[in-house]
Amino acid sequence: MQELGEWFHNLDLNGVPTAPAHFLGDYPNVQWTQFACAIPEDLQGASVLDVGCNAGFYSIEMKRRGAGRVLGIDSDPTYLAQAKFASEVCGNPIELRCMSVYDVAALKERFDWVLFLGVLYHLRYPLLALDLLHDHVVKDSLVFQSMQRGSRQIDPLQHDYSFDETSIFDSPGFPKMHFVEQSYSHDPTNWWVPNRACVEAMLRSAGFTIEAHPEDEIYICRKRSA
Repeated sequence: MQELGEWFHNLDLNGVPTAPAHFLGDYPNVQWTQFACAIPEDLQGASVLDVGCNAGFYSIEMKRRGAGRVLGIDSDPTYLAQAKFASEVCGNPIELRCMSVYDVAALKERFDWVLFLGVLYHLRYPLLALDLLHDHVVKDSLVFQSMQRGSRQIDPLQHDYSFDETSIFDSPGFPKMHFVEQSYSHDPTNWWVPNRACVEAMLRSAGFTIEAHPEDEIYICRKRSA
């Protein structure tokens, strides 16, 4: 486990934690416990794509619920090596590929469940990523999470505004994305941090209907019919 480097996911591998000193605590289990009830306990035969799988925590949980095919993708080979090791130790081996979210069209396959957790704010082109997921890999359900900052308020917005209307942009409840030019939380890959209104507006814009919001940053979405 130590030879595979520093772990971001804290997994219990036969009683040995991979990241016991994680700055977020027992992460991501602390978050999983908040929304696990929103995902069917029986995923028998379902296909799952875990985008940005990291060390495979969520992929392993989907496998434990009986999912047939679970594919985890990540652009970091170190995380994929960790996921391979962890899933094999847990007795729930998963399929893994090194690829970016921008390349998902190459999979030429749609999945019953697509997990997109903790990825959006690491992307220079976040809305493009959501569009690609919608158009190429989501068959039915998307489980989405993003770090959020700013107001939790959501304003009821009109369909359109005149060019002279500028005050609406100053409202705390207007959709906003905060751009990080250098680094945030010592991580130079944190590019964009949306507020809550922006997250929900982006999901709708990409063609998803929000069906549940079981945790502050978690959304269970359904792909809208054309």
